Amino acid sequence: MGYLRMNAGKILRSFAAAISLLTLSAASPSISAQIPVAEPRPAIIVSGSVRNSTGEPVPDASVFFEEKVTAAAVETKTKPDGSFSFLTFRPGTYTLRAEKAGMSTPATATLLLSLNEKKHINLVLDPSKEVPPVSSAASKTDSSGAAMQFDDKPNFTVAGVTDWTNVGGHGSDTKLRTSESLARETAALKSSSPAERPAPAGVSLSAADSHRLAGDRAEGSSDPLAAVREYEQAVRLNPTEENYFAWGTELLLHRAIKPAAEVFEKGTTAHPKSARMLAGLGAALYATGDYANAASRLCTAADVQPADPTPYLFLGKMEKTAPDPLPCAAEKLARFAHDQPTNALANYYFAVSVWKRAQRNENPQYLRKCELLLQAAIAADPKLDSAYVYLGMVYAARANFAQAIETYKKAVEINPQSTEAHYRLSQAYKRVGEEEKSERELQLYKQVDKTETAAIEQQRREIRQFLIILKDQPQASAPQQQ
Repeated sequence: MGYLRMNAGKILRSFAAAISLLTLSAASPSISAQIPVAEPRPAIIVSGSVRNSTGEPVPDASVFFEEKVTAAAVETKTKPDGSFSFLTFRPGTYTLRAEKAGMSTPATATLLLSLNEKKHINLVLDPSKEVPPVSSAASKTDSSGAAMQFDDKPNFTVAGVTDWTNVGGHGSDTKLRTSESLARETAALKSSSPAERPAPAGVSLSAADSHRLAGDRAEGSSDPLAAVREYEQAVRLNPTEENYFAWGTELLLHRAIKPAAEVFEKGTTAHPKSARMLAGLGAALYATGDYANAASRLCTAADVQPADPTPYLFLGKMEKTAPDPLPCAAEKLARFAHDQPTNALANYYFAVSVWKRAQRNENPQYLRKCELLLQAAIAADPKLDSAYVYLGMVYAARANFAQAIETYKKAVEINPQSTEAHYRLSQAYKRVGEEEKSERELQLYKQVDKTETAAIEQQRREIRQFLIILKDQPQASAPQQQ
C-alpha cells in the first residue's frame, strides 16, 4: 500500500526518471545495450472523469481512491476537463468517490481490480438545487407550554430513495461498520418512549400520533420515503421527544447522516434531558467523523441518566474504533465500571479505553489495570470473546507470546468467526517462529473476513438510502448603489 500513499510529486519524479532513461537509451545504442531491460511491473490504472448530468466536466472536484482491506486512500483533483487517474500495484476491492462543495451527494463506485487492468469510470455530480421551504401553519409548544410558530424547519428535503451503493460513511470500513451498528442500536431505542407532552393549542394529539404510527407502518413495509415524511409531519404537528426521535432515527438508519444530525440537534435543543436523543446525535456525529463532539454528546447523555447503560455502551464502541482516545470517554467509562462492577461490558469498554492510553504512555501500570479489568469482564461473562482478544494483546505487549497465544486460542474457541482473534493469533505464532500455524490462522482470518463482508454487503443492499437535497443557505443582500 506504499504506492497508494505515494504523493503526486514522487510519482511524477518516478515517471520523469523513466522518461529520461528511455530518451537516453534511444540517443545512445551503446548505453542501451549495457543496461538490462527490466520486466515492467504489473500495474492497475483507474481513470475517468467527473461530469454533471448534462455531460459538462466538473473541474477541481476531489476524487478519493481507497483500498477496502487497509482503508489507505489517496486523493486527487479533477483537471479542467474533469478527468482524473490513479495508479496502483495491488489487486483488490477499491472505492472511488468524487465530491465537491456545492454539489450533490458524493458520487461513488466500488471496483474489484486485477493486475494489468485498465478501468475507466465516469462519475456524475450535479449542483445542489434550492428547494422552496415547506410552508406550515402548524405550531409547537415551548418548555413553558405556550404556543409558538414552528420555526426550526430543516435545511434539507427528502427527494426520494436510491440504492445501497451510495451508502456513505466516514473513514475506514471498521468505523463505517461501527456507525451502522450504532444506527441500528439507536433505532432499537424507539421502543423506550417517555410520556407524551401535551398537544399544542388547537392541534389534536391523535393527529400527530397517527402520523408517527403511519411512519412506523411505512418503515415496516419497506417504504422509508413515506416513513420519513410521516415522521416529519408528526414533529410539525407536535414536536414531542418521541416524534423527534422517530424522525432522526429513520434518517440515521438509512444513512442520511447529516440530516439526521440536524434533526437530533433540534431535538436535543427542544428536549435537553433526553438521553436517547443525545445518544442519537452522538451516533450521527460519529458517522460524520466528528468523534470529539460525538463523545461529548454521549458523555452528556451519561450524566443525564447515569444508571442507563446505553450511553456508555455507545461511547465504548466509539472509543474502540476512533483513531485517538476520545475526550471524556475514560472518565465516563471508569464510572460505568465502578457503578456496575459485575457488568462484563462495563469492565471491557473501560479496559479498551485504558489500553488506548497505555499505547500512548507505555506505562506498565496501564497494562496492569487493563489486565485486571479484562479479567473482571471475563469473570462476569466467560463467553465474551473480545475480552480474551484484548487480554491476549496485553500479554503480547509484555512479549509473553506463549500466554498470548493461549488467550487468543480461547477467543477463537468461543467465537470461530472472530476475524480479530484469528489475525492476532496469526501474528503471535509468527513472533515465536511457528510459520505454518501463522499461515493457517491468516488464511482462516481471510476466509472469515470474506464471509463477514459478504453478509454485511447483503445487509447494506437491503437498506434503501434517502436521496437528500440540501437547501442553499440564504445569502445576505448586497447594498444597493446610490
